[in-house]
Amino acid sequence: MVRNNDGVKRAKEVKNFIQGLRHTKGRWASKKFELFNWQDRLIDDLFGTLDKNGFRVFRECFVFIGKKNGKSELGAAIALYMLAGDGEFGAEIYSAASDRDQARIVFDVAAQMVRQSDGLSKRLKIIDSQKRIVYYETGSFYEVLSSDVKTKHGLNPHAVIFDELHAQPNRELWDVLTEGSMEARQQPLLFTMTTAGFDKESVCYEVYDYAKKVKEGIIKDKHLLPVIYELDKDDNWEDEKNWYKANPSLGTKKKIEANKKILDIVRFREAYKKAKEIPSKENSFKRLRLNIWTSQRTRWLSQESWNNCNGKVDIDELKEQPCWAGMDLSSTGDITAFVLVFKDFSVLPFFFIPKDNIEDRVKKDKVPYDIWARNGLMFATDGNVIDYKFIEDKIDQIAKEYQIEEIAFDPYNALMLNQKLTDLGFNMVEIRQGMKSLSPPTKFLETLILGGKLKHGNNPVLSWMFDNVMIISDANENHRPDKEKSTEKIDGIQALIMAVSRLMTQEDRTKSVYDEMEVLTV
Repeated sequence: MVRNNDGVKRAKEVKNFIQGLRHTKGRWASKKFELFNWQDRLIDDLFGTLDKNGFRVFRECFVFIGKKNGKSELGAAIALYMLAGDGEFGAEIYSAASDRDQARIVFDVAAQMVRQSDGLSKRLKIIDSQKRIVYYETGSFYEVLSSDVKTKHGLNPHAVIFDELHAQPNRELWDVLTEGSMEARQQPLLFTMTTAGFDKESVCYEVYDYAKKVKEGIIKDKHLLPVIYELDKDDNWEDEKNWYKANPSLGTKKKIEANKKILDIVRFREAYKKAKEIPSKENSFKRLRLNIWTSQRTRWLSQESWNNCNGKVDIDELKEQPCWAGMDLSSTGDITAFVLVFKDFSVLPFFFIPKDNIEDRVKKDKVPYDIWARNGLMFATDGNVIDYKFIEDKIDQIAKEYQIEEIAFDPYNALMLNQKLTDLGFNMVEIRQGMKSLSPPTKFLETLILGGKLKHGNNPVLSWMFDNVMIISDANENHRPDKEKSTEKIDGIQALIMAVSRLMTQEDRTKSVYDEMEVLTV
């Protein structure tokens, strides 16, 4: 970037303002804000590039960078400058994100910076209840936007700090804030910060792709400053030297102590190790650490980790301890799974399949349902559709042998059987199949498997289903099995996860897992 003397002076003023603030978290808390090299360059370019009238050329800045590189602190500092240092009367500064809680992250950092500054705390008033900072002298304010898009059409932003664009569920909020809302301002600023996502149909990928083309000179847009840190297309993501491309704040301990870096390479290596050990973590490492766009779906845990849990299941001992059941009731012509998980984390599965279509299914799916049925690993019910009465009777029989505390079930297809089992005296618990309900027990089950605490007795049907599991993830690193994208049937794993969700509710269960084993972050 070519800057004249006025531009150099303006950028220096902004940097002086920012470096008069203090950091708010971790090892840097209360220390003067010293800009990292990449932040220093960004401020020079963004605020120091002026047109002939002395106004900023760049009205938008797209920052694409790995997590924990200091973007939230920089976003907070820029928000405060736009509020109190830019000389704009009636300035409206907004923090926006996928939801109000996410948008509060940058705002809360800014509020703490104000509290730590004698000068700003005298000029600015923080209204915590409204998530608003007011500068009465100029009639300006900085506040967090709620997630209600309908109320945003009357806004007149001077600056918008848009955090984690990849997490936006749709493009509505982005469009409201960017299409014409800033035209009344002489030199507005849309400052967008994000890591990579997994949806290439999203508004984030659209904005990223456009910014990248601007950076490469394919598209001419003099008002957009693209700040993109990512691996090159052919780079090996497992090669440590490439990690620095997406993480300009990544350094050695010596550099960190010199305040020129913030991320420790040792922590990165630990995160990489987990990504290699847990397939479901690989995509998160690629997206959030290395800024690599990934698929939303990935394989779950390794077959080796499952095989390490093939300890013998002692049927007689299981009859003396409580258990929790999960029931994944199929459509009429498919497999139904009923799985018990016991106090000692033993697993006892039961499977049901219509008898009359077994041969056709064997030929079509290349799966030995017939052999499993002959060996007692599946119950083949009469007819070409599932016999729900048979399942009801079998569950009633199982309950006479084992101490079933609760039965968790997917309400889809199960309302009638649920009522029948309720009438028999079972405690039925409905488990919706969304991310909110299934992510916690999925992660808990991962912990049991990786710690070798689960005992599945090497049941071949359940092991086959485990190997079929594909995981679907969201922007917050929650994940659950995805039936539609899994390679084959996963009903037994779905039922196991539902059973685990009820086991988790017991007061002493979660505690006992970590009392007995090393904590594994999943």
